[in-house]
Amino acid sequence: MLEDLIRRGLDPARPRLYVLDGGKAIHKAVRDIFGKEALIQRCQVHKKRNVLSYLPESEQANVSVAMTMAYREFEYEAAKGKLMGIANNLEYRYPKAAASLLEGLEETLAVHRLKIPGMLRETLCSTNPMESANSACRGIIRRVSNFRDGEMALRHAAAGFIEAERGFRRIKGYRQLTVLMAMLENQTTGTIEIETA
Repeated sequence: MLEDLIRRGLDPARPRLYVLDGGKAIHKAVRDIFGKEALIQRCQVHKKRNVLSYLPESEQANVSVAMTMAYREFEYEAAKGKLMGIANNLEYRYPKAAASLLEGLEETLAVHRLKIPGMLRETLCSTNPMESANSACRGIIRRVSNFRDGEMALRHAAAGFIEAERGFRRIKGYRQLTVLMAMLENQTTGTIEIETA
């Protein structure tokens, strides 16, 4: 798979931030392809949803607000401290919720460690921009009742993404992408130390 991406022009040595959702298998696949130093930002929206799924309705609103406020912190240490406090509060009564919060905690704070500013951080902390493209593509593919082969499926997927592209707008904070690129360069030269869970 990596060889195919390299053939298409991907430079594996270039630093990247991978915004992902999903379980350990997806993260392992990214690490297998791009190495242990691959910087992963786990979707904060999905993390919050996962944690809340282990809580009774009476607790969900308070924990949701607390997690949102923690993720809004600019400084990494402040955000991590608040999230650890939430996990400690949940530990006794709702251990599965606490475990869900702690699993991949560092990966939910990659944008904080990089000190990515404002609107761009808001965009990169979630997989929602990509999911909207996937949703539009699914809408096109749904119209096909039978695929003859894999090539036909790929053609329809390409058509779906071309259709989805019409609705694309600039990402929030696109002017700050140069800041992200500089931060990623610093990370690879060792100026910023990145820990991963």
